[in-house]
Amino acid sequence: MTDTVQAEVIMSFVVSDELAFRIPVELDFASADPFAVRLTFDLPGDAPVTWAFGRELLLDGLSRPSGEGDVRIEPASPEHLSDVFISLQVGSERALFRVSAAPLVAFLDRTDRLVPLGKEEVCDTLEAVLDRILTEAPAG
Repeated sequence: MTDTVQAEVIMSFVVSDELAFRIPVELDFASADPFAVRLTFDLPGDAPVTWAFGRELLLDGLSRPSGEGDVRIEPASPEHLSDVFISLQVGSERALFRVSAAPLVAFLDRTDRLVPLGKEEVCDTLEAVLDRILTEAPAG
């Protein structure tokens, strides 16, 4: 059984109302980090750039505006599920992407079959490290 889910989607990098570029984007999910999804943009001439954010944020953004920080996701149309806008921001720089909701829904469905939403667990390694720290800490 695999412990990752991957998919490639085509997103439109929206430069302005009149200009957008279609680019492939890799979606990744790993059961070792079940709260996160990763989007990797591999643009010609640039090093790949990966953004990680909450899987639940992606799910919520399919139906309503979601996100308060550097990642914001919202449906393009409030009436029906069609396209989704993903806004990524670093400082004053912002990139806006438009993507069909269908491949995102399919990706999220596959992640849910691997690790159901609400059933995520902290990996054993983290728990072991925390236990060791707490047992080795001097009594105070």
